Amino acid sequence: MLRYTMNPKQEKAVKVYGRGLRISKKNSVTVCKAITGLNLEKGKDLLERLIDQKQNLDGRYYTNIAKELSNLLKLAENNAEFKGLDTSRMLIHASAHKGFTFYRPRRFKMRRMKRKATNIQIILEER
Repeated sequence: MLRYTMNPKQEKAVKVYGRGLRISKKNSVTVCKAITGLNLEKGKDLLERLIDQKQNLDGRYYTNIAKELSNLLKLAENNAEFKGLDTSRMLIHASAHKGFTFYRPRRFKMRRMKRKATNIQIILEER
């Protein structure tokens, strides 16, 4: 059972969970804060502008994170359409959390390298 940061009280909500994404947790928190509270269309538009490098957040574009988040938003939108919800009235709640840590194997005499993953939760709520 996954624990979400926000449990919507009404049934007019959709949840999506991205587990073990190979993106930075620190930077993904920044992008999640930027899209939280936005309408679904405005959030997707902001992510597309970040991917195309037409808009920045604090001087950075965060293209890898924006690509992963836009994929998750597309999944959430498809789930909302399947449930019969109105996608034009959906608000985004996104959060990023620390995922698992793994080690890349060593090569020859080089030491193994520590890698980190990020978990992202997206909740779309109809208002």
